[in-house]
Amino acid sequence: MASATLTVRAREGKPPPKAPRWIWALPPVALLALFFLYPLALVVQQSVQPDTGGTSLQPYSDVFASEAFREALGTTVWLAVGATVGCLVLGFALALIIAFVPFPGGKAVARFIDVFLSFPSFLITLALLFIYGTKGMANGMWTDATGAAEGPFQFLTTPWGVLLAEITYFTPFVMRPLLAAFSQIDTAQLEVASSLGAKPGRIVRQVILPEALPALAAGGSLVLVMCLNEFGIVLFTGAKGVTTLPMLVYGKAILESDYPAACVVAVVNVAISVGLYGLYRVVSRRVGA
Repeated sequence: MASATLTVRAREGKPPPKAPRWIWALPPVALLALFFLYPLALVVQQSVQPDTGGTSLQPYSDVFASEAFREALGTTVWLAVGATVGCLVLGFALALIIAFVPFPGGKAVARFIDVFLSFPSFLITLALLFIYGTKGMANGMWTDATGAAEGPFQFLTTPWGVLLAEITYFTPFVMRPLLAAFSQIDTAQLEVASSLGAKPGRIVRQVILPEALPALAAGGSLVLVMCLNEFGIVLFTGAKGVTTLPMLVYGKAILESDYPAACVVAVVNVAISVGLYGLYRVVSRRVGA
């Protein structure tokens, strides 16, 4: 009967009925639910199942009341905000130089930014350890020159070392959208402003910066979310007393086998990241990103 209907439609010149569009969305949605939403649901479920059995919000009460969680939350926030501000300032300055100051190898440096984005975070941290670590090159040169027992560069095992490593690694994530935005700026505007007597600082503030705001918002929000969830840099620096939310999840799950508490911290971390992403979307629409 169905084949007869299709034959009649073909004779009348009518195309066969098309499948609803929502059917094509089922495969990707199913894969998303299987590989992301289902594990996330298991984490949320485990966070409300204390070791004593049953379902309860007691794990949340215990975690929120602990000093370790409050310290980890504060450390995570200030490191993420500090690294984001540092990346925005440094990334904007470096992108300005690459885009508007001609120098030999400028195009190669711009291409290297794309390659740098593929590097794992622990590789950058390892490079910093080779240079500024306790047994690194800088301390070795100092002890060889002065005969001292140890060198003066001991900051990598402090929060400032983590901050330096995060700024070093995440700055290209700000530079990439900035370079793309700078490539769209009409150089004639810069030439006209310069011919009218505007100094470089004024040109940057009044011509370049307004065009770069959407790119700064995009790069800064991405860096902020990534810093909130960064684990490898904190682990590889070996910073003493620096416990972020991802490190607290690791400690609760692997070292203490306290899985409900680990899942509570993970849920909080995810909630903060999703909230910041939602805020970024609202801000980006308003600034026209």
